[in-house]
Amino acid sequence: MNIIVNGTSHAIEVEPDMPLLWALRDILNIKGPKFGCGAGLCGACTVIIEGEAVRSCQTLVGDVIAPVRTIDGLTDAAGLHPIQKAWMDEQVAQCGYCQAGQIMSAVALLEANPSPTDDDIDTAMTGNLCRCGTYPRIRAAIHRAAGELAGA
Repeated sequence: MNIIVNGTSHAIEVEPDMPLLWALRDILNIKGPKFGCGAGLCGACTVIIEGEAVRSCQTLVGDVIAPVRTIDGLTDAAGLHPIQKAWMDEQVAQCGYCQAGQIMSAVALLEANPSPTDDDIDTAMTGNLCRCGTYPRIRAAIHRAAGELAGA
């Protein structure tokens, strides 16, 4: 089967019921999405498919028919994505394990809603858990990135 990840097409030979996370990490060596709970509850494995933040541990690779974006594909020749810059400016990361998934959920949020309220952010980020408790910094980083993307 073929799968497009971060703009690159890959031919992979896997069972269609393999979780997307395993295909990304073990077959394609794309290590941005993390294994957290394996039950879609923590969000460490979050990727974006068709504009939606999805849990790659709960998505079967055989069901993926649209391009997949991971945190590994956010940076381009222009540099870091504005949300990555905001994450650094707000010093969000502590242990950092959940941050790839947090960032991908934040990117999906800002692409759907460029001016989110605190409630919008809280709702969009509900499925991403941070055991370090950086939620106020995450919210601040999303607001900062929204401002940067709006040209403020």
